[in-house]
Amino acid sequence: MTLDDLRVFVAVCRAGSLSAVARELSCTQSAVSQHVKRLEKEVGIGLIERHARGVVPTPAGRILRAAAADGLGALDQALRRLDDLARGESGSVRVATGATSVRHFMAAAIVAFRRTHPKLSLEFQTVSSSRSCFEALAAHDLDLAWITLGPPERGIELRPVVELPWVLAVSEDDALAAKKTATPEDLGASAQLILPPAHATSRAHLDHHFAELGLGKGPASGTGIADWDTAVHLAELGLGHALVPDLPGLRTAPHHSLTMLPVPSLPPLRVGWAVRRWSALSPLARAFADTVDENCPGRRPARPEPIG
Repeated sequence: MTLDDLRVFVAVCRAGSLSAVARELSCTQSAVSQHVKRLEKEVGIGLIERHARGVVPTPAGRILRAAAADGLGALDQALRRLDDLARGESGSVRVATGATSVRHFMAAAIVAFRRTHPKLSLEFQTVSSSRSCFEALAAHDLDLAWITLGPPERGIELRPVVELPWVLAVSEDDALAAKKTATPEDLGASAQLILPPAHATSRAHLDHHFAELGLGKGPASGTGIADWDTAVHLAELGLGHALVPDLPGLRTAPHHSLTMLPVPSLPPLRVGWAVRRWSALSPLARAFADTVDENCPGRRPARPEPIG
């Protein structure tokens, strides 16, 4: 039993004529009859009855026709949807990001992508860590994850998109605000340094380079935060110095009471995409990732090739 057998059988039941279906399909009446005979042989019962004015389905034929018509209709719809996905015209893209990533990195790309893919369904999930992203990717709950890049993860491919230098956000009335840059000594002397939590990839990045700078396990942290915007806001409230990446739009945001001091002694933080396999992504997901890459503000990494 093949799809062609079922399609021809449904067409015969609809037309009530073998010859009419043969003309419609540009084949012989014998070929049409062979499709029906194969089905009858497989199910072990007659499916059509021949009359002077054509053919009609038997009771068994009516059962198969109803089931086949429903199944073929659903299959045709599925094939159309698959064709749309292959051509990137409709479907969904599921993306995991941090709490502020869409605003800082993807706003322009989303607008541009919507214009060219109006039928697209974009689904964003907020996650708290790269580990959560990896687990969701492994479970096939996501297409793409926008993360702080750390060491390669088994079964995950990484693609750097931008590099973010570090800045120290301090109040304008702070003694450090008069400096042009923040030094390792400034970081070590800060009594209330606002840092990412200990489990974060960005914190591991900082702790590694703190050790290289002779700061041991790192400066004392008075406050841990889950996202960079919160860190900047806490610095505005006078709760400490916030060590944050120089996010797109950070310097132009209305942080009137803050000075952003570059920290050149810290290597930049790399952020970008994590996926299961780039080759397995749908055309739509690849197109969205590429659109973000093209529209994402910030300094590009020296080597933007995939990792993993």
